[in-house]
Order: sequence, then structure tokens, then C-alpha cells
Amino acid sequence: MEIYILRHGIAESQEPGASDARRALTDQGRAKLRLVLNRARLADVSPSLILTSPYVRAAQTAELAAEILGYGKAVVRTDALLPSSSAAAVWREICSHGGERAVLLAGHEPLLSETASYLLGSDRVIVELKKGSLLFIEIEKLNRESAGVLKWMLTPRLAASATP
Repeated sequence: MEIYILRHGIAESQEPGASDARRALTDQGRAKLRLVLNRARLADVSPSLILTSPYVRAAQTAELAAEILGYGKAVVRTDALLPSSSAAAVWREICSHGGERAVLLAGHEPLLSETASYLLGSDRVIVELKKGSLLFIEIEKLNRESAGVLKWMLTPRLAASATP
């Protein structure tokens, strides 16, 4: 299974007393995500399922990914990708969709770095995802004993430097 992990883009600052869950992407956050996602499209990234945190900025990130990557189905919101979740919960969610060819996850830090590290077989964080970054891990078997293989990671800075 191909697993793509996409950290949400730059979001609005949290206003005092406002809900963190309602923070939206900024124009700059959208622009940087577009760079990464357009480059990913050129690399033939084509998810068969997109899962997202229900928080606004992550859902907006997932919807942008769906648009740019030509994903024709509804994005699925899951509590497994809430910031308070765990890598094990994300893994269980992935396994519940075992028939999928390629799953894209949109969410938050530190959960996504923890999840990537978990999928790579580490019990400590060995990956750091910057805002708007996309990571590709390939997993042969959906069982906890087999670790995935990191294929590549694309940051907004790298995507911008590769754009003519």
C-alpha cells in the first residue's frame, strides 16, 4: 500500500478564546501546498482514499489535495487524525481500509511525524514534517511486524526550488 502523509499548510493564528479546530489555511499556506501538490501530481501521486482530521485547516488541505491530484471521491474525516490521537490509532484506521491502493492522510504535528516514524518501524520520532510537506511510505503488508519504506519527502521549499 502507498501511504502519503500530508501536513496541513500554514494556518491562521489562534485568536484568544477561539477554537483551535476552526483555524483556516492562509493564502500563503494554500500557495505552498499548491507547489507541493502540483509537484506530487507530476510524480503520479494518485490516492484511492483521502483521510483527514476534522479540523478546518486539515480538511482544507485534504480538499486541495483532492482537487489537484484528481481524486474524484469524498474526503473522509476521521477522529484518528485529530491532534490528540496516536500513531497506533492512525495505523488501525489505515488497516481498516486495507483494500485501498494508496491512502493520503492529512493532519497535524506531532501526530504525523509520530505516525510516519511508527510506519517506518521506529518506537521514537525519526521524521519531522514541516507545514505543507508530503511524505511517501510504501508498506508491503498491513501488519505491525512489517515496517514500511520511506520513498521520498517533499517540502514546500524543495517544491519551490524545483519549479521553473
